[in-house]
Amino acid sequence: PLVEIDSYVPQNFVLYKSKDIVSGDFYFFSDKYANEENSHVIIAAVDCTGHGVPGAFMSLVGCEKLKDAVDITAEPGEILRELNIGLKSALRQTGDSSTSTRDGMDIALCSIPTKINKQEEITIKFAGANRPIWIVKNNSKELIEYKATKHAIGGLTEDNQIFDQHEITLNKGDVFYLFSDGFADQFGGVNKKKLMTKKFKEILVEISAMEIKAQQKYLHDFMEEWKGDVEQIDDILV
Repeated sequence: PLVEIDSYVPQNFVLYKSKDIVSGDFYFFSDKYANEENSHVIIAAVDCTGHGVPGAFMSLVGCEKLKDAVDITAEPGEILRELNIGLKSALRQTGDSSTSTRDGMDIALCSIPTKINKQEEITIKFAGANRPIWIVKNNSKELIEYKATKHAIGGLTEDNQIFDQHEITLNKGDVFYLFSDGFADQFGGVNKKKLMTKKFKEILVEISAMEIKAQQKYLHDFMEEWKGDVEQIDDILV
């Protein structure tokens, strides 16, 4: 729940618009490691195959397996490795593409320290499966992308797949974003075209200096206006 996130990371927002009543996107938060020496919390944006009921079923399985993975390790890259093994096992997926389902999930996951040092900078750790992390440095007009490993969790991904982990130093006023592909993939505007990743980046750079909850409202209102009378095609999570 958002209240939990607020108590550790007060400067946050979650924009969550499911396409149907239930969703294949979900956000994840764990404070399992919040009381340890190097206290940190784990947060993730997850996009499962499909939406509606099939997507929601995958979300349920995926969320359980993600909790299991976090119980095993605190390192984002290792969490994704364990999650991949756990999900493949739960869905009985083998490496054989003729018999295996391709269901799986994309995820951007990071660990955030809860104790901030005197320089007001923190080092977060990030790992992604097909989903990156975007960072806008304080008052800059450039967006920095740390790319994800180009493999999904589950599906035809090998059991022994390694997911790259990045350590990223953030200073006071920097903003980072985790998201599914729903926002950028939505059709709308005058020509009923896809928004596209480039435009999504431009919007985030533009609003990154705004107060954090105002950013959420801006993105919500922008999306409502953008899609107009066009149907929402996928779950949206930022």
